[in-house]
Amino acid sequence: MSKNLWLNKKPESILDWVGVIFASIAFYLFLGHIDLFVNAGGKILGILTPFAWGIVLAYILDPIARTVSHYLLHDNKKMRWVSILVAYIVGIAVIVLLLALVVPQVVSSVTILLTSIPGYISGLQETLQYVQDNFGLNLSSVEAILDNYEALMKEVYSVASSWAPEIVGYLGGVATNVVTVFTALASSIYMLFDKEKLLRQMRTLVHAFLPGNVAANTLRICSFANRNFSGFFIGKIIDSAIIWLICFIWFTIVRLNFTPLISVVVGITNIIPVFGPFIGAIPCFVILLFVDPIQALIFLVSILVIQQLDGNFIGPKILGQSIGISALWVLFSIVLGGDLLGIVGMVLGVPVFATFYGLLREFLQWCLDRRGIDAGGNPLPTVTAADDAPAPEDATEGEPAPAREPFATL
Repeated sequence: MSKNLWLNKKPESILDWVGVIFASIAFYLFLGHIDLFVNAGGKILGILTPFAWGIVLAYILDPIARTVSHYLLHDNKKMRWVSILVAYIVGIAVIVLLLALVVPQVVSSVTILLTSIPGYISGLQETLQYVQDNFGLNLSSVEAILDNYEALMKEVYSVASSWAPEIVGYLGGVATNVVTVFTALASSIYMLFDKEKLLRQMRTLVHAFLPGNVAANTLRICSFANRNFSGFFIGKIIDSAIIWLICFIWFTIVRLNFTPLISVVVGITNIIPVFGPFIGAIPCFVILLFVDPIQALIFLVSILVIQQLDGNFIGPKILGQSIGISALWVLFSIVLGGDLLGIVGMVLGVPVFATFYGLLREFLQWCLDRRGIDAGGNPLPTVTAADDAPAPEDATEGEPAPAREPFATL
């Protein structure tokens, strides 16, 4: 058993025993009043929400600012504000472009659907009557539903009307939270400007309040999680942009209606692994089905081909080993994240699970090393001091030896 493992050390002085007693009392009080701590934590999180959004915004824009600073400004710290300005301009331009593409197409699609529904209903009724007369199928119940489509439209209108106050109230709440939006935006700018200083302060806090070995492992875990998140999201954004471009070009060639809208929807939902293309394809397929069933069929076949192309060639080439987990665990993390947090959980589930998966793998290896066995339960070969010493040609002067047991010092 490692003597460096602080959990294995026994209390040796009166101060140690006093610390154990007070820690036990504090833990007991925490369990007895956990609801108070949860409520207090919720209030604190509510206060810190704008800064949390600022962190998210800064994290998203930092790769753009870092790329501009490195390749265009040659890491000139005096010109850092230029790279940050370019990052925000790019972010705003992307949002404006998406709104310009989506909003007019959505309005046009809804208008066409509402004005064309009677004609679609009549055509569908004629088709059902033909099938009933020639094939002897009883479709009277379906025809009754279609005959009453006006009542159906009134029901849809009433549902939409009931949602209207909630939508207006939500928009009004957003409008009254200008301070929150401004705080998030301002905090993200300050974070991008002082990123190195803030990171240095965080590392200082970790080293100040945690034992040296625990602090080193904490920082290593944070770095590992950051690589997982940044690699995954940057790769998925690039992958989704490529899918959007492929969809836009191909749908333009085959002359599909609402090509800009469909391409944007498929590209955005492609950020969700595995299920994303199909989630975006369902509403687009329904819209095209009302307009032209042949176009809907072409769209469906195209999405299946593009999804296979993305899953087998484009995605693996771009993402590479950034995820580091098998397809089974990717599917598991998406389902689990979606059940817990909905769409947000489906997006965040993969990098979060990949982080915990990597840490669990290291922890299991540490447990095996402590027991002196390998993954198959066989004893590890005894390593002598001479065998453990590096070869002369491999030794590098001034470089510390790598840590052999990442969790041995926790």
